[in-house]
Amino acid sequence: MKKIELLSPAGNMESLKAAIYAGADAVYFAGKHFGARSFASNFKEEEIKEAITFAHLYGVKVYITVNTLIYEPEIPSFLTYIDFLVNQNVDALIMQDLGMIDLVHQLYPDLELHASTQVNIHNKEGVLMMEKLGCKRVVMARETPIEQIKQIKKECDIEIEVFGQGALCMSYSGQCYMSYFIGGRSGNRGTCAQCCRQPYELWKENEKLNKDSYLLSTKDLNVLSNLEEFITSGIDSLKIEGRMKRPEYVFAVTKIYRKAIDCFYEKKSFDLQKANREIQKLFHRGFTKGFLFHEKEEQFPSEKRPNHQGIFIGTVTRVSPKKIDIQLTDSLHVQDGIRLVGKEDFGFTVTKMFKQGKPVTQGFPQEKITVVSPNITGKDFLVYKTTDSIQMTNIKEEMKKQRKINIKGTFVAKKKEPFCLEITDGIHTIYKQIGKVEEATNYPVTKEIVREKLEKIQDTIYEWESLTISIDFHSFFPIKQLNQLKRECIEALNKQRLERKPVEKKKYSREVPDFPQEKGKTIRLSTEKREIDSTFKEIYVEKDWFDDIKDERKVLRLPRIMNTFPPYQQKLLISELGSLYSYQKVETDFSFNVTNSYTVSLLHSLGVLKI
Repeated sequence: MKKIELLSPAGNMESLKAAIYAGADAVYFAGKHFGARSFASNFKEEEIKEAITFAHLYGVKVYITVNTLIYEPEIPSFLTYIDFLVNQNVDALIMQDLGMIDLVHQLYPDLELHASTQVNIHNKEGVLMMEKLGCKRVVMARETPIEQIKQIKKECDIEIEVFGQGALCMSYSGQCYMSYFIGGRSGNRGTCAQCCRQPYELWKENEKLNKDSYLLSTKDLNVLSNLEEFITSGIDSLKIEGRMKRPEYVFAVTKIYRKAIDCFYEKKSFDLQKANREIQKLFHRGFTKGFLFHEKEEQFPSEKRPNHQGIFIGTVTRVSPKKIDIQLTDSLHVQDGIRLVGKEDFGFTVTKMFKQGKPVTQGFPQEKITVVSPNITGKDFLVYKTTDSIQMTNIKEEMKKQRKINIKGTFVAKKKEPFCLEITDGIHTIYKQIGKVEEATNYPVTKEIVREKLEKIQDTIYEWESLTISIDFHSFFPIKQLNQLKRECIEALNKQRLERKPVEKKKYSREVPDFPQEKGKTIRLSTEKREIDSTFKEIYVEKDWFDDIKDERKVLRLPRIMNTFPPYQQKLLISELGSLYSYQKVETDFSFNVTNSYTVSLLHSLGVLKI
């Protein structure tokens, strides 16, 4: 079984290194433009160069998100950016805009393209459509059930990537327009205002129905408890969400999933409870297994709060000026962050702690401790730990430990011949020789001396797995040349690890039939039967009402989410890519997110009659 890829997020260079040191197989991030997380730090062009070089030295792939919709005036700068990324040997681009996918695939047919989750691919037919457009991988909509993904893997050759950990959207990605309609900030342009994380009230007539405020805020996806089924389904890549998260989160979560995946393949035990506890201390809104593993709808939202919940550690038993007593159910340390939840709801960092009036630095479960706090009223507070200072210290220490690549080496020194060194990382092999071995007149070079010099590679990404040394008795050669030989071998290995096959640039060409440009009034009719004004050219009707409308102008409007594709004979208005793959001579609606002439050209070339 091919091992599943672990794909981690990087919002900046520190997070990228954290992901790589923690064991990621691939990382994804964005530049300063055209990425669907505009409010992450993201990478300048010089940083992109550095990041790709750094990742490739470690054998880690780099996928760059270019997954916003592209407006017509932006296309020249977009293409300049794509040229830049290709020249930096990016492993793949993650894209949403259909016209730009078609354009880039034609310009660079050997460049790997991944269809972003923003494309809203949720069925086999949509996967086949993206394969037809030149994508090698599809990032499935997060609402796609695991059984459907298994079937897709059986029937399609394309790679499948699925989110396994992190924040969820309330709507299908790419199909949510809430932020744009409320505040003019479009998720399809990377500027989502996260309206679903705001408080709302639900009213029926004059009665307020909701007790908790955050009706649309979802819990965080976590598939650790379903990891075996996730992997055995055939999914090619497990993706961690989190380009807006701090480096410590990226490191710890990547490390946890790295260990969980390795334990599965190596048939070792994995402490699921401990792993989830570690993630909960870092950041969580509550966990859900998502629609991926059939979470019940009422278990999906995190209605009490839209941000980090922390872990429950006790209750407030007494309040005095600037101090509170807490009955602990879990440990608490000075410098931990806590939140008090009651009539008020606020957080602070514990700076001083007392036990029976004496200063202490930590409290344990079942103990009663006193902490210095802001003034509060009342004592009916639950206490949650939102930052575990010990955990953060440990993570930061672990992040300092540089990930190393194991290499094997063989050094040979024979008299009257050049001395040579061969090193290999298991894939690339470097062989170099230098100088000439002489008979020693005074002090011979020993195996111990050679080993000492060759093992000094701490300033590189490598460490010796094994080093075999063979030297003729009483030999001599300059140590300076030995160091030069080691340096040249390391540099040559670096170069080989960075080498990528050049991607040839070709020309874009798209044959499009002539379509008349015309304006005509249309109407969407879903729940009512009535005479339609003759000035309307077409009437878009939902399936449930289609037979009740007696009008030749009617067009059957298909849903935005489709899982079966009956053989319709009527004129169709389609809303998603599976329908585009399944039906001919159709019309497309707004959900295709057409924002440039290249998308218009592509859709018409595929047989779309009206856009």
